[in-house]
Amino acid sequence: MESRPLRYFVAVAEELNFARAAGRLGISPPPLSRAIRQLETDLGVTLFERTTHSVALTRAGEVLLAEARFALDALDAAGRRAQRAAGPESKLVLAVKADGDAGLLEPVLERYAAEPASVPVTVRLCGWQEQPRLLRLGEADAALVFEPFDRTGLDSETLAAEPRVAALAATHPLADRDRVLLADLGLRPGEVHRFIEELRSRGRDLAQLLTLIGLGDLVTLLPTSVTARYPRPGVVYRPVPDAPPAVLAIAWPQQSRSTATAALVRAAASVAESVRARGEDAHPVQP
Repeated sequence: MESRPLRYFVAVAEELNFARAAGRLGISPPPLSRAIRQLETDLGVTLFERTTHSVALTRAGEVLLAEARFALDALDAAGRRAQRAAGPESKLVLAVKADGDAGLLEPVLERYAAEPASVPVTVRLCGWQEQPRLLRLGEADAALVFEPFDRTGLDSETLAAEPRVAALAATHPLADRDRVLLADLGLRPGEVHRFIEELRSRGRDLAQLLTLIGLGDLVTLLPTSVTARYPRPGVVYRPVPDAPPAVLAIAWPQQSRSTATAALVRAAASVAESVRARGEDAHPVQP
């Protein structure tokens, strides 16, 4: 199967309109329609239900859309990795959210530098849950990312599981307590990840969130490691013992055969194991 008809199919599947998809692709509707018909013939399935006024994906179309996106991403990623490999110096790109390394980034990079297979590392700072997309697009070789995340096409290894704390305004009614329970925040355990993702998906970084918290505009849950690095006047952190832990993993593309990436994963796992073995509590909760 060639990539061009797949790109045509994805455009129609996302637009659900042949004219808009054709405009997006820079072609006219008739050849686009013929290409989709030919793809359906080649596969022996109907991908779209068409009427005079609407276009809808069939069940077969829904399955192909997910697979086609992954296949096209993998193809584009292969090209990007080849271009990077042709550069004057080999390097490894590690994607990290600015406040999302559980304090492990520097020791991991230090340990990695001692590996025989190590190469220079470029740390790419990114947005909330952006790391998996960068890996699939070939723009990063490995990533530190908090679970849950989209694992499509990725392998991963858990590094750390941290308790969570509630970040509250110092004037909040719960700020006088030694600890806070999820019920106090109107949450159940199964709702924690969605609650956090909804806050972060608004595009706010941690500094912005903490400013809003200090103003009393919102409350959030954070990994314990964040508290030592982000003390803020007017913000207090309280343990939430019944919250699920914040689990940090290192992820990389399943198809990766890079010895440098494998060495980075080993270094990260080694550092995480050393921290666990020492029973370190390097990030105490602020009183």
